[in-house]
This record gives sequence, structure tokens and C-alpha cells, in this order.
Amino acid sequence: MGQQVSRLNGGIRSYRQWVVNKLEQQPFSPNMYVLNGYTGSGKTILLHRLKQHGYPVLDLEEMANHRGSIFGQIGLEPNNQKTFESLLVQEMERYDQAPFVLLEGESKRIGKATLPLSLHETKEASMQLFIHLPLEKRIENILREYNPEEHQAQIIEAFGRIRKHIHTPVAKQIAEDLEQGNFPSAVALLLEYYYDPRYEHTLHHYPEDKQMHIYADDLDEAFNAVVNLIKQKEKINIKL
Repeated sequence: MGQQVSRLNGGIRSYRQWVVNKLEQQPFSPNMYVLNGYTGSGKTILLHRLKQHGYPVLDLEEMANHRGSIFGQIGLEPNNQKTFESLLVQEMERYDQAPFVLLEGESKRIGKATLPLSLHETKEASMQLFIHLPLEKRIENILREYNPEEHQAQIIEAFGRIRKHIHTPVAKQIAEDLEQGNFPSAVALLLEYYYDPRYEHTLHHYPEDKQMHIYADDLDEAFNAVVNLIKQKEKINIKL
């Protein structure tokens, strides 16, 4: 096919060692822009759109096959560490010479997978693009992504693992909403009393010169704002 192929001697064990060495020793040089923000801000949707338009994207959730929250495994089968690292190395090799990459703000652990320490530290020290959408849009995004009507039992089970961290009367109302299928109300309460306070706490971890805030009415507006910001920062011209 006219493509250059490297052959690795030693079989699967040698390949695995090659993956580990790459992740531990090889620096990843592109600038990073990290999409961050409140739960439901459409960060994953934005990343997918950016990738479709030719932007270099490291989709960590796709590689982990997990959405990165207590509800993140619903409807999915999370990848193990070896599979995650193999996919990650392939993508890092692909974009190693790119001037920048975009990725989503994630904790060090995504489902069954753990980010390499060097990548996690670089991500945390990089420019954070905080996406702000109206609450009703965030609720819409969450309901569209998780499709709770089809995964009600799994959602109720997952909620049980965080219920103790929510004020008792609120937790009781969320549980009732989930049982009755009143998902918009349950999501709104989860955002207000669980996810948003945690996000506001982590916001203070980043220095002000590493924060950029994008306020938008919907995902189309947020997408255009991210594109314009990247163009200004990187002095590029990718046609949409």
C-alpha cells in the first residue's frame, strides 16, 4: 500500500514493553488545550466535532470507553489498562509532530484506566478552556448522552454509590425522581448539589493565566468560540 511499516521482534511481550517505554520516556511535544467546565457542558461533543473538522484530538474517554464519572460506564464496556495504553500510544504517535492537541479535562483515572503520570501532569499544567452553557442546555446534553430511559436500573445503582455524599432530603428526592422516571429533575439536583460544587472546588487548582472562559448559549456557539480561540493562539487557518 506504499506505507512504511516497522516490525517489532519478540511478540506481544515486546510490544507491551514498547508501549510502556513510550509512555514513560518519550516526551509529548504538542501544546495542549484542555476543554474543561461543568458537567454537561458538552465537552465530549465539542471534541468530536473538532476532530471531524480536522483538529488534532486526544479522546481519552473514547480510548477508555468510559465517560469519566460515577455514571460513566453506563451503556459501555470499559477498556482495561493495557488496551487503553495501546490506543493512547497510537494516538500520541499520530499527533507527535502536531503543533497542538485538544483533549478533555479528566481525572487521572477514567473507568478502569489510569493516565500516565507525565501526560496527566502536562495536561494539568496546560491551558484550560472552560466551557459555560446555560443549565437547561447542560441537562439536555446529559439526558441525550446517557439515555436514562434505557439504562434506568444502572443509573439508580450508580447513584447509590454517591448518595451518602448528598444532603439527605435532596438525595431522597433524587432517588424518587430516578425511580419515577423524572430524569430532568434528578439531573438538575445532581448538578446543583453534587457535581457543580466539586467543579467549583477544582477550578481553584489552575492559575489564572492558564484559564480561558467561553460563555455560550449553545454548543454551536461554543464550538465557534473554541475554533476562533485556537486559530488566534496557534495562528492557523483550518476551513470549517
